[in-house]
Amino acid sequence: MKYLIAILMVFALAAAPVGSAFAVDQLLADLPFKKKLQLAKAGDVEAKMAVAEAYEKGAGTKLSASEAARWYREAALNGNLDAQYRLAQLVMRGAAGVKIDKATGIKLIAAAAQKGHMLSENQYGAILENGDGLPKDEKQAGVWYLKAAEQGMAEAQNNYGVMVLRGLGRERNLDEAFKWFTKAADQKYGWALNNLGGMYEKGWGTTADMAKAVSLYKLAGERGVGAGQKNFERLQAKQGSTTGSTSGVGN
Repeated sequence: MKYLIAILMVFALAAAPVGSAFAVDQLLADLPFKKKLQLAKAGDVEAKMAVAEAYEKGAGTKLSASEAARWYREAALNGNLDAQYRLAQLVMRGAAGVKIDKATGIKLIAAAAQKGHMLSENQYGAILENGDGLPKDEKQAGVWYLKAAEQGMAEAQNNYGVMVLRGLGRERNLDEAFKWFTKAADQKYGWALNNLGGMYEKGWGTTADMAKAVSLYKLAGERGVGAGQKNFERLQAKQGSTTGSTSGVGN
């Protein structure tokens, strides 16, 4: 009988993690799967995470979503928030041996976000913005995007920028939107490059600069953002005209 995963047990109090069983300077990633599994069974939290990832990807062992979920849960019980986040992704999308349970996945994300986990903060913001499994709450969505943005996550910086640009759940603020798009664009995040291009095109939060807009749209297109490529081609076709256009800001 396959191992049944008691997902909600992640919220129970966990015992103190066992100390690492391998030398600090030895890279866990270089160990064979059997050694990782041995360490995981001995209680090493990072090894539990590595074993879970190996099962999820089928790296060095058989592909098994149920075993991946089991070991993510074990690591999460020891306080590993990355493991809790990964477990949430598994249960929200489901896989062979892992039943889809969106409600539990959201609870896991929310709990990790409350503890300051950056990826969870951003995802919880998206859940609230879209009303995806929880009541739509744009004000709180912005709060969570901002938490992740302040930790330096480019996607969250762009998401928060869109919220303040559009005045979703808060007062519209072009200067603030420009600030956060710039931070994300500095990390070469594709949508932020496109959105910052839109700000320069329209002169929102900054002085209008068509040359800068064209350059940013081009970079966005090179990073796979279709809207960025279209905006680049549109401005090029206009040969630098600054009238009669609609900027391509999006998320």
